[in-house]
Amino acid sequence: MNVGVIGAGRMGQPIIGHLARKGFRTQVYDIDAGRRAAVEARGGQWASDVAALAGASDVVLVCVGYDEELRQLFPQLAAAGRRGAIHAVLSTVHPKTVQALAAAAPPGIAVVDATMCRGGKAADEGTLLCFVGGEAASVERLRPVLAAFASDIVHTGAAGSAQVAKAANNLILWACLVADHEGLALAQRYGVDVEQLRKALLTSSAANAALANWGTQTMAWAQDDMNIVAQMADDVGLSLPQSGVVREICRVLKARRHKLDEYGK
Repeated sequence: MNVGVIGAGRMGQPIIGHLARKGFRTQVYDIDAGRRAAVEARGGQWASDVAALAGASDVVLVCVGYDEELRQLFPQLAAAGRRGAIHAVLSTVHPKTVQALAAAAPPGIAVVDATMCRGGKAADEGTLLCFVGGEAASVERLRPVLAAFASDIVHTGAAGSAQVAKAANNLILWACLVADHEGLALAQRYGVDVEQLRKALLTSSAANAALANWGTQTMAWAQDDMNIVAQMADDVGLSLPQSGVVREICRVLKARRHKLDEYGK
């Protein structure tokens, strides 16, 4: 099977390596040509443009950053794509964006979303969780490709539903991370050994993944994730007051790492 990957950033590069090692012929395109050497070092073949990649690929995995980038990209994919191809959105975007792209796809091309959870370390190890939204037959055809870099694959329903699942994941992730910061900052001010406490909390009802992975995550995408959650809640008239608070904290703390001395001041 020929697999195309668009986007060779932090998540895309390890995915490319896993695909190549699993025997998939992997073509890659990124707007930043400076990433070509890293792609080829991982076993990927550099594509000259989006059309060339789409025309040669049975599956295209799209790992770009934002909704607008997807909207600009997908007409090119659709125009050059193979009949019978699957175009999968790995990006974290609004569910309506994926639904619109799926509705606009030409006959013979399936658009699904396959969002990724567990972060960069899991991408490196090939142990991502993928939520997948799309027709069951397309999801099953896509499954061997996703299994090259994901240890868990969950079909969530129709196209766009994987974005809903990822939004729920992100909402809970960032809420936990903010609570972890505040709890440990409080303990630090009272002279408690924070690392000893963190390890103990992982055996208690306070355990969460952000606490377990303390010091390995940044908040670089937190505000963007919470903006999507806010838009989705507005679309359905749902009040999420805690999420609103977390969103504002993420806005202030964006791109900071876990440093307790930055909190509680």
